[in-house]
Amino acid sequence: MTTGPKALARATIERHRADLLDLSQRLHADPEIGWQESRSSAAVADALAVGGFDVRRGVAGMPTAFLARTGDGPLHVAILAEYDALPGIGHACGHNIIASSAVGAGLALAPLAGALGLTVIVLGSPAEEVGDDGGKQRLIAAGAFDDVHLAMMVHPSPYEAADPPMIAASMFEVRYTGKEAHASAAPEMGINAADALTVAQVAIGLLRQSLLPTARVHGFVTHGGEAANIIPAHTSARYIVRGWTLAELEEVRAKVLRCFEAGALATGATLEIAGGMAPYAEVRHDPDLAARYQANAEALGRTFGDLGMIRSRGSGSTDMGNVSHLVPTIHPFIRIETGDAVNHQPGFTAAAATPSGDQAVIDGAIAMAWTAIDAATEPELRDRLMVNG
Repeated sequence: MTTGPKALARATIERHRADLLDLSQRLHADPEIGWQESRSSAAVADALAVGGFDVRRGVAGMPTAFLARTGDGPLHVAILAEYDALPGIGHACGHNIIASSAVGAGLALAPLAGALGLTVIVLGSPAEEVGDDGGKQRLIAAGAFDDVHLAMMVHPSPYEAADPPMIAASMFEVRYTGKEAHASAAPEMGINAADALTVAQVAIGLLRQSLLPTARVHGFVTHGGEAANIIPAHTSARYIVRGWTLAELEEVRAKVLRCFEAGALATGATLEIAGGMAPYAEVRHDPDLAARYQANAEALGRTFGDLGMIRSRGSGSTDMGNVSHLVPTIHPFIRIETGDAVNHQPGFTAAAATPSGDQAVIDGAIAMAWTAIDAATEPELRDRLMVNG
């Protein structure tokens, strides 16, 4: 049986169980998309303030970001809370679970901070789902991780994984400008911006044959024209390009941008690319912290299997990758029962509010708290983090 600080951390989380699950359910029932998470951010920050954290809101120039801190020990542990939802389908990536487990881990470590020599930081990170210039990137730029020695969060998934592959990504907006004309009486007087986008999409489809298996290109049309009898003068699309690493991503992105340039060249439309200059980096999981997390999650009864093809084909992307290039980081997946659904499907949204999702809140909080305790109490690991963090 777990004893000492781990037992105390677990007891604290169990004492807050009802409040943590209520927070998760409230976030789930009131989804807010990136940069608009005013109620969600406030609810998460309030829970930490009630728990004794010193909470600074609106940090790094982001109204829905916060930094909560307690303790003054030399080892600084950052736990990341995400709370933005997806447009149209709510918390289909389970950020209600992420935020609530972060609060639970923070509350568990707070009364132990003095004895363990910890400073416990919970960072509220907006707009992870936007795919470019996300909340963590702005927190990095503002210096929020300058004194951090290790960072962690847990992410719900259909499977358990201590160090899942999370690949680099760049999201950008494509805009074509042509010229209106009567589509029947004078089509030759127009410049068809919709044709430009079609040419680009066909070119991207043909490009896929020469892309590495780990690369991903996907997007959708955000504006296709005004009326069927008007040559479209303005079209736009939003695209994400992914690669196994930032270096691979840049190679793929250059090829994809040439496809969009081809659309402009073929039609005479002008092309504008907006965004994409602040990509998400691949996640570099710290192997020692990942191993401790897995052992702690297994002690709670969770089972880790062989990821098989999942490990070779890559996964999603997150701005936690940018954090991992600065400080030792883990971003484990915690399993919830989703049936046949995967992340970013309505079925996953429903699963994030079930008893399985609730248990992930509790288990994720305990496993993270226990991993932080390992980092604080194992001399060799602690010394490495203090030097390299």
